[in-house]
Amino acid sequence: MQTFSQSFVIGTPVCTQTPCSRRVRHRAQRINATVATEPRTQLKTTQSEKIFKEAQTMLPGGVNSPVRAFKSVGGQPIIFESVKGSKCYDVDGNEYIDYVGSWGPAIVGHANDEVNAALKAQVDKGTSFGAPCELENKLARVVIDRVPCLEMVRFVNSGTEACLSVLRLMRAFTGRTKLLKFSGCYHGHADSFLVQAGSGVATLGLPDSPGVPAASTAATLTAQYNNLDSVRDVFAANKGEIAGVILEPVVGNSGYIAPTKEFLQGIQDIAREDGALLCFDEVMTGFRIAKGCAQEYFGITPDLTTLGKVIGGGLPVGAYGGRADIMKMVAPSGPMYQAGTLSGNPLAMTAGLKTLEILDRPGAYEHLEKVTGRLIEGILQAGRDAGHAVTGGHISGMYGFFFVDGEVNNFEDAAKQDTAKFGRWHRGMLERGIYLAPSAYEAGFTSLAHTEDDIDKTIAAAREVMQSL
Repeated sequence: MQTFSQSFVIGTPVCTQTPCSRRVRHRAQRINATVATEPRTQLKTTQSEKIFKEAQTMLPGGVNSPVRAFKSVGGQPIIFESVKGSKCYDVDGNEYIDYVGSWGPAIVGHANDEVNAALKAQVDKGTSFGAPCELENKLARVVIDRVPCLEMVRFVNSGTEACLSVLRLMRAFTGRTKLLKFSGCYHGHADSFLVQAGSGVATLGLPDSPGVPAASTAATLTAQYNNLDSVRDVFAANKGEIAGVILEPVVGNSGYIAPTKEFLQGIQDIAREDGALLCFDEVMTGFRIAKGCAQEYFGITPDLTTLGKVIGGGLPVGAYGGRADIMKMVAPSGPMYQAGTLSGNPLAMTAGLKTLEILDRPGAYEHLEKVTGRLIEGILQAGRDAGHAVTGGHISGMYGFFFVDGEVNNFEDAAKQDTAKFGRWHRGMLERGIYLAPSAYEAGFTSLAHTEDDIDKTIAAAREVMQSL
């Protein structure tokens, strides 16, 4: 049995002095600036600028997902040409160490050779069936075996689809209408989830986007993350009316914010006492922070779970599942309707199976813990040494930090951070060949392909940028 070490990653050859393929060799000849500790005063982005300008005439804001536009950090996005392992390459020939990882799915590294080989073999058999295939059974068996709350699962095509479906399921099962979510937790862009937190903990939500009718969010309640009193107040004001509670067990969409186990346990106890269901949205944390997801890590088993990202190995995917008695409400077993043309498509199932197989090998999560721990400690120390107020942390391959005094326990704390300073930090790191999420309100991700050398270079760049801010 192969294991991980500091110098290699199973299934993903590490590119160091020798590129991994003819394409990478060709690309390496075009690299304008290496990932080094020397600051780059100007990043060449001529082709990126040209392509993005054209994109703005055809795509709203020039992108297909808002955060990609770099509006919160300034400048304009770089345009990717290719990715491999821990690296990404733009159309101008610049190389970057990547800590976005396609926003989480690339946990075994970009364009992993084993995942690619499995996909290429499946392409010859067909890319979409619109009919049952055994691959669905195989991936379902793996996720059910690993995730504590799963007895049955339904595959869909995105995290948003998984969350809107699980909301409908909670309402169908309980016969109730109201939903409790937490300020700063993102569960996709379905109308019911696009809600601002009101000034009072039991305030009904108001739409957070034009086009969302007030009626769509009237049944959405909000509470403060890591604040059990706010949860108790919401339940007391809506006794017997709440269908379910949904939350990110580790917040990734307000930046990285970890819960206390007491908070998660308290929510479960309060929900059960009132007859409401508890759903962990593990689209981001699923299989990233532990083999059995956040619910295994914290020892709290919810009634339902949503998944995505990692289980598709880089292809569009989502899933929701949980207790069998609840899931049997889903059509065709039960009356709650949900369907999808590409649900359970063979390419996503194939990539997910191979990705989870690689994650199951000895040393995988130890590797993620080691490189991520070194990374975030190095960044925080660089900030402190340069005189900045910084705080942050990590669990396995997920991390984040804030330019702020004191701890960050919820979105309200995160909102106190210095986002202007983060924008300058982001640009400085980009110019030194480090690609970070272009928002102060996003978590970062590592992969099995990240090496000790990657971390060394990143920390060296962080020290220079922190000193320059």
